[in-house]
Amino acid sequence: MSQIRNVAVLGSTGSIGRAAIDVLQRLRNTHRVTAISCHSQLDLLESQIGLVQPRYAIVTKGMADSERTSWQGVQHRESPATERLVGSDAIIDLVGGTEVDTVIGAIVGVAGLESALEAVRTGKRLALANKESLVVAGSLIMPMAERTNAEVLPVDSEHSAIFQCLQSPQGTKDLRRIILTGSGGPLRDWPIDKLSEASVEDALSHPTWKMGKKITVDSATMMNKALEVIEAKWLFGLKADQIQVVIHPQSVIHSMVEYRDASVIAQMSPPDMRLPIQYALTYPDREHASSPAIDWGTPMQLNWKPVDPERYPCLALGFEVAERGGTCGAVLNAANEACVEQFLDRKIRLTDIAKICRIILNEHHYSPSPDLAELLRLDRWSREEVHRWIKTA
Repeated sequence: MSQIRNVAVLGSTGSIGRAAIDVLQRLRNTHRVTAISCHSQLDLLESQIGLVQPRYAIVTKGMADSERTSWQGVQHRESPATERLVGSDAIIDLVGGTEVDTVIGAIVGVAGLESALEAVRTGKRLALANKESLVVAGSLIMPMAERTNAEVLPVDSEHSAIFQCLQSPQGTKDLRRIILTGSGGPLRDWPIDKLSEASVEDALSHPTWKMGKKITVDSATMMNKALEVIEAKWLFGLKADQIQVVIHPQSVIHSMVEYRDASVIAQMSPPDMRLPIQYALTYPDREHASSPAIDWGTPMQLNWKPVDPERYPCLALGFEVAERGGTCGAVLNAANEACVEQFLDRKIRLTDIAKICRIILNEHHYSPSPDLAELLRLDRWSREEVHRWIKTA
């Protein structure tokens, strides 16, 4: 790499953001952390400021004038090299400017959409961990990336695996399908008739990955795979029937590509998000590992099995939305986010999530070619409908 890349880590205090900071510390000869952002974890953000000394640090939560003055005042006492900014507009201004050429989009949920769009609009490299951006607005993001020559590189372990498998000269030529793997989540061995009794603590006890609460609940319902099916459609230009999902408990095979001659190419590594983060940052090059390698001297068994649609009804929603497109992604994503919040607040059962999302999806006014304003309007509508449904149920 001939020049230093200037990187903004959006959502730096989340699990992906923390892993990204670790990777970037190892890539200091080729990458500079220019900006970091969080919503509200100020203590952790402060420690990251001290560690990487970014040019900018941004907090997006609303602050009273006194709180803002106090936080920004720390700049002069402890970190004079870092300018402290407040508000989502500061992120958009930063991403749209010339001081950053690479954006790690690790803001959770639809809150990360506008910064992803701005990165693509201005021709940046977007290392995208925020799958919701493509689920909601893939029809806007990918055509825009083509027009501006922006790079949209996946950070999800599954989509990074597919992306890596497609780097051979064969690419997508003669592609039959891709196979996304999933762990099956913390409740994969529960009796189906007991799933309605799962507590918040049960749903958050993931056997393989350490993730935030929202994505861990999504893993329990397999809504994460539903969203990944939609994301894969947009990233790789696929049809819904070219995507398959299997359960792979060891989380070592991160996904596979199958060609029409029945050859299958897989990407494998121990479950560690630092690998896909690093590849998105250094592509097309590969640097020395930031994460452990497979120990080929240790016996290991890898297995997989098909998804039981009765256990994971959310997955069918993902394939339906990938097939229909239009406004469906925005509605499903928002309904799920609202349902997960209600589940974490112990107001609904885990098994209610798929049922409520199905109702909201069926009731919305479908449009095949929405603009951003309509997608955001339906995002708000879906969340309101979830709350209305729960109150009246």
